[in-house]
Amino acid sequence: MKEFFGFGGYTREPEGFMSWQHLLFVTTLMIIMILSAVYLGLKNKNKELTQKNKVIMWTAILIDGFELFKILIFSLRGKDPMAFIYELPLFLCSIQLITIPLSAFSKGRLKEAALDFVFIFGMLGAVFGTYGAGQNYNCYPVLSFDNVISGVTHSISGFTALYIGITGMTSMKKENVWISYLILCGFCIAAYIANITLDYNYMFLMRGDGTPYDIFYNLVNGNKVLYPLIVVLLFLFYISGFYYVYFLIKQKKLKKVSAMCIS
Repeated sequence: MKEFFGFGGYTREPEGFMSWQHLLFVTTLMIIMILSAVYLGLKNKNKELTQKNKVIMWTAILIDGFELFKILIFSLRGKDPMAFIYELPLFLCSIQLITIPLSAFSKGRLKEAALDFVFIFGMLGAVFGTYGAGQNYNCYPVLSFDNVISGVTHSISGFTALYIGITGMTSMKKENVWISYLILCGFCIAAYIANITLDYNYMFLMRGDGTPYDIFYNLVNGNKVLYPLIVVLLFLFYISGFYYVYFLIKQKKLKKVSAMCIS
C-alpha cells in the first residue's frame, strides 16, 4: 500500500507512455466507462428528469470526493500542507469538478449550460486524460495512485458526458453557447494567473508537458504569447465545431423523420 500511494517515492520504474501496460489499463477504464454509461443511460432514458439527475448527482459526489482524497494524499505524501495549491481545479479536465456538480445541483439556464459543457468536454477529457497523458505515464508506474486516481476521475467525466447524451439531458441551445465560452475563458484567465504566480502549467498554457499540445508548442518555438493564445483558440474552436456537428446531425435526423412521415 505504501508503494501504491507513493509514500517515500515509487521504487518501480514507469512502464512508459503508450506501453502495453498503459494502453491495457486505460482501455479497461474506457470499456467500463462506456458500458456503464450505455447501461444506465438506456435504463433511465425515458424516466423523468429527477430520476435521470440522480446519476449525475452521484458522479458529482464521486469525482469531487476522489479529487479531495487525492489532494489529501498528495499533501501527506509530500509532507507539505500547502501542496493543494498545485492541485487547483484549473486544468481543462478539472473544470468538470465544478461543472458536473453544477449540472447536478443547479437549476434553470445555469443547469442547461453546465450539462452542455460536460457533454461537450467530458469525452474529450476522458480520452486525452488517459490515452494522451504522457506526462503521467512517463513519470509514474501504471498501477500507482497518481495514474489510477487520474484515470478514474477522467473516466467519470467521460461517463457523465455519455450518460447526458444518451438520456437526452443536454439542451445544446444556441443562446447558451456564449456561456460555454465564458466558462472556458474564465478558467483560462484564472489558470494563466496561477501559472505566473506559482510557476506552474495549468490548462497546459505554458508548455505541452508530453501531451499533444507539444505539437503547437514546438510549432511556435514556445512563444509565450502565441502558444497560450493557440491553446485557448483551440478550446473555442472545439466548442464551436462540436455545436456545428451536433446541429448538422440533428438537422439530418429531422429531415429523415420528415421524409418518412411524408412517404
